[in-house]
Amino acid sequence: MARLSDVIESFLKELINDMDGTIEIQRNELANKFNCVPSQINYVIQTRFSNNQGYYVESRRGGGGHISIKRVRSNSNGTYLMHIISSMGNRISQHSAEVFINNFVDYSTIDVNQSILLKAATSDKALINIHPNNRDIVRASILKNMLLSLNVD
Repeated sequence: MARLSDVIESFLKELINDMDGTIEIQRNELANKFNCVPSQINYVIQTRFSNNQGYYVESRRGGGGHISIKRVRSNSNGTYLMHIISSMGNRISQHSAEVFINNFVDYSTIDVNQSILLKAATSDKALINIHPNNRDIVRASILKNMLLSLNVD
């Protein structure tokens, strides 16, 4: 008989495959489905869905504890992008975003046209209606999600 952790992992991987590489789940709902404690769900996600295993996990507190899991391609560019995304943090200035984007072009991780789109989407001009105190947070989220979309199966 399979261990509960294996069953939860299989279930999540099936969901990820069915949803084209990205899922958003609620920890409590999943725990209820498998009749376990939410910490069991945390354990499975932390040990079976790490960056090294080709996944990007983002946890959001509040509203039931949403967890987003994205499968990432496993090529050298994907590894590089995952490292950058993981180390980027929750805030990034326009200048820092542009430096990252320019480096992506220099390392042939993205092409020039993609860099133009990334810079446009993360510019202060695009975020003009966002309160200045929140722009760097929104910019980081946009940049991470755009990079993931370039790199998701």
